[in-house]
Amino acid sequence: MAYDEALATRVRCLLKTRKQISEKRMFGGLAFMLGDKMCCGVLKDDFVARIGTAAYEAALAEPHVRPMDFTGRPLKGYVYVGPQATRSDSSLKAWVDRSVAFTSSLLNRTKPRKKH
Repeated sequence: MAYDEALATRVRCLLKTRKQISEKRMFGGLAFMLGDKMCCGVLKDDFVARIGTAAYEAALAEPHVRPMDFTGRPLKGYVYVGPQATRSDSSLKAWVDRSVAFTSSLLNRTKPRKKH
């Protein structure tokens, strides 16, 4: 089992009314994409939240939250949220909403042009 199907179904239900959401298999789990950006996901029985670097340290101080690290180096701005912290629908919704809010802020940013 690469990811918890029941958790993925719960996340799908929370995202079903949002536009530009798609699913993509990534990191051995399931990622939910907002536009072309990873928003959140499910890996094993953890929820993966993209929260950005500004909210990263505060999120790590929350119970059952740890750095997203599957390569030996943590991905700053992404966290694993353990099943204890997403057991209730309201707590999962809060994490999904945080991920959507951060990722939505990236959609309207323009990339700086590379200088030749």
